[in-house]
Amino acid sequence: MNKIKIEPVGGIKMKSIINILIAAFAFVIAFGIAILTGNDLVKHAVLLAFVINWIAYVPAYLLQTEKFYDLTGTITYLTVIWTTYVLSSSKLSSFPVGNLILVLLISVWAARLGSFLFMRIHKDGEDKRFRTIKTSASQFFMTWTLQGLWVSMCSMCAIAAIAGTGIIINTISIIGIVLFILGFVIEIVADQQKSEFRSKPENKDSFITSGLWSKSRHPNYFGEILLWFGVAIIALPSLIEATKMGEYSPIVFITLISPLFTYLLLVYVSGVRMLEARGDIKWANDEGYKKYKEETPMLFPKL
Repeated sequence: MNKIKIEPVGGIKMKSIINILIAAFAFVIAFGIAILTGNDLVKHAVLLAFVINWIAYVPAYLLQTEKFYDLTGTITYLTVIWTTYVLSSSKLSSFPVGNLILVLLISVWAARLGSFLFMRIHKDGEDKRFRTIKTSASQFFMTWTLQGLWVSMCSMCAIAAIAGTGIIINTISIIGIVLFILGFVIEIVADQQKSEFRSKPENKDSFITSGLWSKSRHPNYFGEILLWFGVAIIALPSLIEATKMGEYSPIVFITLISPLFTYLLLVYVSGVRMLEARGDIKWANDEGYKKYKEETPMLFPKL
């Protein structure tokens, strides 16, 4: 069992201060953008996303476990998006079909990803990323706060669109729905292919190069970026209409940052960066791995 690091109150370590500052900055960024929208539902949704993760952090740190981290992410998405849907529906004159479609799309994605990651961590016994993180109160807190940031930044354009005039179904939003479904399918297929590959004993110390993984070294992350791009496209017509009607100022379009945020998060913070670094160490002397990296794009698939 991991020992909890007791971080001193007086003369706190610089690393702890940095962790707390990063957590504070993450909250200020997300909640600041929510305030700029001028919509109380958006502000409450973002605040709720962080509060859920801060509450979950307490037992996670005390028990020194990361096993329900990803599951909490799913619960956060579902709570935030459905709360916004219910509260916004009461002020609309007609049944918000578009709102329901978007809420269901995000809900199905969140439930699938959360359950997949939850089952994987229980099968593996741990998430190796958290081995040292969870022993530090400040670093573990920062990680839970960043999950609140992830949920807020990815879903804020959807929340703003739903809380405004509601989702408009037109050609543009239909294109967004198609992109979402395409990205979702790519993510599911990529995860399934890798799970099947890892389940075979002979592949224990090997890397996958078949299926979608022959087109991209991280096709699952490409799928996730694509689906959030789809969400932004779905939300766009509604945000334009809400701006025309005076519900929002043009600053609301900053919420469309979700696909860019997802890209930066997966490529430069977690996901791709960590997996690439681990692979470079594990297969440093493997010529096949070097060839695979040279011939296969990191993220965007080759045709």
